[in-house]
Amino acid sequence: MVVKQYDTVLLRDGRVAAVVEAFDNQAFIVDVGSSPEDWETIDVTIDDIERVIPERDSGDV
Repeated sequence: MVVKQYDTVLLRDGRVAAVVEAFDNQAFIVDVGSSPEDWETIDVTIDDIERVIPERDSGDV
């Protein structure tokens, strides 16, 4: 699986995240949350990501 900056991903814990920064497709900084009021920026690894959500499906997880 290739994860790029600005991809939307589904984390293994069920949360949807936006990739803010990608490092060698192994480590990522992502934003999770539904709006700016509850966004949290966290670090994840490739093992924490279930799949990349195609852009057309990002609202239908």
